[in-house]
Amino acid sequence: MAFDDARHTLGVAEMDATHRAFVTLAAALAEADNATFPTLYGELLAHTREHFAAEDARMRATRFPAIGEHLNEHQRVIGELTAFNRSVQAGRLQLARAYVRESLPGWFDLHLATMDAALAAHLRRTGA
Repeated sequence: MAFDDARHTLGVAEMDATHRAFVTLAAALAEADNATFPTLYGELLAHTREHFAAEDARMRATRFPAIGEHLNEHQRVIGELTAFNRSVQAGRLQLARAYVRESLPGWFDLHLATMDAALAAHLRRTGA
């Protein structure tokens, strides 16, 4: 997973910086050894919670029309990350590794291209 300006930049500085940080963490996690994986996984989970909380607040503040779907998606992903974190903290890394390497990159690209792109367009239109 690598940040690609052409695909991942949405034109909202705060969102772009947060997405770049997410990709950087996810890429480091995908390559982490067993000793560092749990710590990096915790960092990714904390970052994602903060990332989603900030987006959720902006959606509410600007009355984003598709807020329901977007909030549900954030809750779903946090639920997945949290469930895998329980296994990681118990020393069972295999499923979390597979999730980070195989599922998370595709989810991120799709979420960014659809839900986050729509939010970014809304924020630009509203001047928020």
